[in-house]
Amino acid sequence: MPVTPFPAPRSLTTTPGGADLDAPVHVTADPDLPPQGYRLRTGPEGVTVDHRDALGLRYALATLDQLRAGHDYTATGYDISDHPDFPVRGFLLDISRDRVPTRRTLARWIEILALARFTQLELYGEHTYAFRDHRDVWQDASPLTAEDLRWLDARCAAAGIELVANQNTFGHMERFLRHPRHAHRAENPEGFERGGVHRPPSTLEPTDDNAAFATALVAEAAREVRSRRLNIGADEPFELGRGRSAERVAEQGVGEVYFSFVTRLMAPWLEAGYTVEFWADVFAGHPELMDRVPPGAVPVVWQYDGPRLLSEVIDGDTPEARTWQRLGADLDNLREGFRSRGKLLSDAGVPFWVAPGASNWNSLLGRIDNAVDNMLDAAETGRENAAQGFLLTSWGDHGHWDAPSVAYGPVVFGGAVSWSLEANRDLDIAAVLDDHVLLDEARLTGGVLMRLGRVHRDLGVPLLNASPIARALFPDPAVPLPALPAPEALDRVAATLAACRDDLTAADPAAADGDVVRRELHHAVALARFALDVLRARTAVPADAGSVPGADAIDPATARRLLRRIEPLLAEQRACWLLRSRPGGLDDSIRELDRLRHQLTAAAHA
Repeated sequence: MPVTPFPAPRSLTTTPGGADLDAPVHVTADPDLPPQGYRLRTGPEGVTVDHRDALGLRYALATLDQLRAGHDYTATGYDISDHPDFPVRGFLLDISRDRVPTRRTLARWIEILALARFTQLELYGEHTYAFRDHRDVWQDASPLTAEDLRWLDARCAAAGIELVANQNTFGHMERFLRHPRHAHRAENPEGFERGGVHRPPSTLEPTDDNAAFATALVAEAAREVRSRRLNIGADEPFELGRGRSAERVAEQGVGEVYFSFVTRLMAPWLEAGYTVEFWADVFAGHPELMDRVPPGAVPVVWQYDGPRLLSEVIDGDTPEARTWQRLGADLDNLREGFRSRGKLLSDAGVPFWVAPGASNWNSLLGRIDNAVDNMLDAAETGRENAAQGFLLTSWGDHGHWDAPSVAYGPVVFGGAVSWSLEANRDLDIAAVLDDHVLLDEARLTGGVLMRLGRVHRDLGVPLLNASPIARALFPDPAVPLPALPAPEALDRVAATLAACRDDLTAADPAAADGDVVRRELHHAVALARFALDVLRARTAVPADAGSVPGADAIDPATARRLLRRIEPLLAEQRACWLLRSRPGGLDDSIRELDRLRHQLTAAAHA
């Protein structure tokens, strides 16, 4: 049977009669092909490859390897023409929400990214790089070092991937601002209120001194890699205009103050010939700023929920939608997905990228259907508006409790649809995982990942940016569960988890990390079963009018039983973490479960 390589090419035809396995490969450079494009032909006369550039040749030979692996290779002739939809196809991995990957884990990511034809890797940074003058900030984080970055840069280059420095420079600076010697840099040193919850300072005051400080952080990482592109982040400065810059914002407007600071951050890099990525949040509320994007700067439009989920939550005027509105989310803009900002930037002639999410974070098991819908929306909008880049993001909110393998499915799908949307729109993700990533002869592990990734929908409580399972384990008073799953929904999900556990026992992934994948998924199932029991105990509590019972309302006997299960789960969480990640940050991540533990303790002694 003919082989369909991964990613599926935009054009593939077969004829009877193939090439010998040892047939010579005749290679020709063809400048008329699209960038990264190739044409591969095999048959009785041999194998020919026409390619535009080095990446085109790399992808042609990788495709040829997949064809040769097919049992019918010598009986089937192939004619394949292929090139990408997006010139830049990047993956961003959050390493600042406690989980800093080991070198072995980074090497595994490079293998998967190369398979899925990503051209760029970014490691999202806040405090997890060993900055020369900031040991107090990173000393407990097991940070990446300059030697780590040089090693990773070399590994990426060998795989046809560009390692791009990524350092946030405006918002999300909590790990610096918590230290006394940096407290003076905060927009609001006393912290701020968001969603009725007091939060520590997170945003730099937009001053020249802070611009120089942030630029120096970027420079330390950027000088260790060869790329002439970098990402300065600059997203979500929540306190801007609510502290020391209040007077300036009142006079000039928040958009003006924001973009003036971001422009200062970009200026030295643009002058040095770099391309500078930054998050495009500001343009949602301040489209008038688009005309001021300097040449060489690339706004990156991010959006992490797909159109179907957004419609379900927002159009229904649900409690979940009202919660996000209280947090300051622009629901009208969210509802448009990528389209409103993408079209605005395209019409203004501003080159931009799209950045969907892997939907692994705030979920424990993933949200694969949302990830697919989100990536399709990004790819469609990006193609329609000539976006040059597709940056798939994998974040780590609430201590990055999700196992790395939860993001494997979104990564192979994101690589495929950013390469060729129409050829890969209906990709069988489970089959790709089993055949190419996990090497599972039993063909079970890929299906388990897909079924686990759909559990959040089966609970019947649609949420933005989260699964009910994660909300149960990591309760946040600013984003409470709007409702509890029905008992029959909990029963259905429990049955799914049990079936997945059985399939994992029978699975046989032969990849180098196959045993790790099985163990971490077994543990994820155990955590999810615990979360279901927490939710089940809450459904047994009579609700007051208009309220949803919290874990502290669970009956004492049930609370005590749940508490006894926590320590064994935490022991296995620590063990699984250390199979993939460095020890720094582990204790902070484990503490993310403290709120639930405290609620259950209160209930146990009620």
